[in-house]
Amino acid sequence: QVQVVESGGGLVQAGGSLRLSCAASGGTYHMGWFRQAPGKDREFVAAISRNGGRTYYADSVKGRFTISRDNAKNTVYLQMNSLKYEDTAVYYCAARSGALFIAPQAQQFYNYWGQGTQVTVSS
Repeated sequence: QVQVVESGGGLVQAGGSLRLSCAASGGTYHMGWFRQAPGKDREFVAAISRNGGRTYYADSVKGRFTISRDNAKNTVYLQMNSLKYEDTAVYYCAARSGALFIAPQAQQFYNYWGQGTQVTVSS
């Protein structure tokens, strides 16, 4: 069974930075980050292909967030800069096995999900 574990969430002031990490066991996967704010649907944040060659971002985070990976550690990172109050959410990491990297913005693309880590941005 693949395990996906997020870490790095916390409380930060607006304008500050946080780095989330996500470790996926058992192999190398296409990876994505999603988030869910209170009372809202889960939404796509960023995705990265297995070899790191392709990345996607939601418009709301472009230029502020960066997704990267270290396959030697089976870990994906989400560097979040210039955080805003509206970035407050539970952040989920997701993994997809297989070769195709199509529509990684869709939740249905992913096979495995982590439990989430809370990010709170104070205004």
